[in-house]
Amino acid sequence: MATYLDFEEPLLELEEQIEQTKEIGASTEVDMDDKIKELEKKLKAKTKEIFSNLTPWQRVQLSRHPERPYTLAYIEAMTNGKFQELHGDRGVKDDKAMVGGFGDLNGQTVMFIGQQKGVNTKMRQYRNFGMPNPEGYRKALRLMKMAEKFNKPIVTLIDTPGAYPGLEAEERGQGEAIARNIYEMMRLKVPVICIIIGEGASGGALGIGVGDKVVMMENTWYSVISPESCSSILWRSWEYKEVAADALKLTSVDMLKNKIIDDVIKEPANGAHRDPEGAFNAVKKAILGYLKELEPIAPEKRINDRIEKFNKMGVWK
Repeated sequence: MATYLDFEEPLLELEEQIEQTKEIGASTEVDMDDKIKELEKKLKAKTKEIFSNLTPWQRVQLSRHPERPYTLAYIEAMTNGKFQELHGDRGVKDDKAMVGGFGDLNGQTVMFIGQQKGVNTKMRQYRNFGMPNPEGYRKALRLMKMAEKFNKPIVTLIDTPGAYPGLEAEERGQGEAIARNIYEMMRLKVPVICIIIGEGASGGALGIGVGDKVVMMENTWYSVISPESCSSILWRSWEYKEVAADALKLTSVDMLKNKIIDDVIKEPANGAHRDPEGAFNAVKKAILGYLKELEPIAPEKRINDRIEKFNKMGVWK
């Protein structure tokens, strides 16, 4: 049974009407084609109306939709299964919340790295809800250095509610691990593309979020804090999360306008959660386009442009 958010309920009603009409046509042998076409036209129009007028909070809800595809689904689809996952940080352990490895993208070898949330309760616990520990970020850095050694481009897929905030993560140097990744990613000699495919929260996202191209999918968010946490700090309650989401300017439209990101990848008309294949194709097409643009540039220039881009952020005259 598909999950529908509250603002998607008009679409559910129309879809149910279409199914009922088809059943009536099949059981009574009455030609219902015209009625079905009329309802499908209404569904298409209603979908466009809803998804073209989403509030920031609704986009946050979509980014967390349980049926929205996660990192490994994107990698498997884009590489047609030609993906070799690599494990471990060579220090502590293999963090299951951070995945990575080499994949074949239209005949080109690419290093894919990203946070992975679980698809059910058991897998969410196994993946620590997509919240990496320090060894996850150290594993990511090890894989980035490997990609640089073999002169292969890097694509990071960001989808995390934040780095794991537990005491043991802090004891093992969570802050240092993220800071080290930011420092090292600035200086990588190969093309680096960072794509926010779901939640882009705080340092958890930044730990694999420094690149030549930092882009967001249409219904995602990117911010130093989640709307709920912002609301609880400012108002001592989660009730103002919608106000916080609006104030944080965390949507792809706001991020592009404020020059925090370089581009927005359009999602299928009814969202990535309803049309995963459409989302996979859109992301793959975007990556191939960015690689074609970045690869001819000399490594030194790419590094300088990357540093310059991040230096300009948050500076006003």
